[in-house]
Amino acid sequence: MISVVILGAGNVAHHLYKAFFSSENVTVTQWYNRNISNIRPFNSEVQLTDDISQLIEADIYIIAVSDDVIADISAQLPFEDRLVVHTSGSASGYDIDQKNRRGIFYPLQTFSQGAEIDFSTVPICYEALMKKDYPILKELAQSISNNTKRINSDQRAALHLAAVFVNNFTNQLYRVAHEITESQGAEFDLLKPLISETALKVQDLSPFKAQTGPAKRNDKKTIKRHLKLLDNDHHKDIYKLMTASIKKTHAHLNLTNNQKPKSQN
Repeated sequence: MISVVILGAGNVAHHLYKAFFSSENVTVTQWYNRNISNIRPFNSEVQLTDDISQLIEADIYIIAVSDDVIADISAQLPFEDRLVVHTSGSASGYDIDQKNRRGIFYPLQTFSQGAEIDFSTVPICYEALMKKDYPILKELAQSISNNTKRINSDQRAALHLAAVFVNNFTNQLYRVAHEITESQGAEFDLLKPLISETALKVQDLSPFKAQTGPAKRNDKKTIKRHLKLLDNDHHKDIYKLMTASIKKTHAHLNLTNNQKPKSQN
């Protein structure tokens, strides 16, 4: 049984707590947050504290806070030579104070308050600055997920950057689409099957092969018509940028499609 102390009370911390609480191989022995009211509903399940000097002994201490305060929190820990990890996709392992053994326990998923997550499908990426700490991090990851991966810092940074594109930027495009449909009284819900199919398609095809649409076809008339329909200059800029990116990616197809038949003379 792996004992864990969680520090923080944001979305990641809450989802991790629920995953660990449901695991037969992990026990959360304590949960710390500066504002204890944020975790008080769990008082009957786990020992809570808002006093960092009162942290109890555990196998792993998980700092699940914003990147900016990882260093500060880790510097306040009242012990040395224990395994301390953070959950950030972009912060360095060196952000954790060197008085303790350091690592990363990064669940690669989007977490929102009130949205349930099946943690068995969440990729857990883990790192350690000391080789001896990898086995317990691997065991902890496998206790809540069927998809675990030992990675290095460069790979984690690339994954986090890519995640911003596929999640945060994509969600903003959904918001733009919602504004466009609302402006004409159309129902955004009619787009949801398309959203689902687009996400499902890249489970089997590469994004390159899955691409469709007027930009890939270099359908100039449709592109011009779309731009004319857009009243919002910001939306126009996004459309132009995305269209240019797709056209550049599939430029060889456009060149092929636009080639004129050779003269028979």
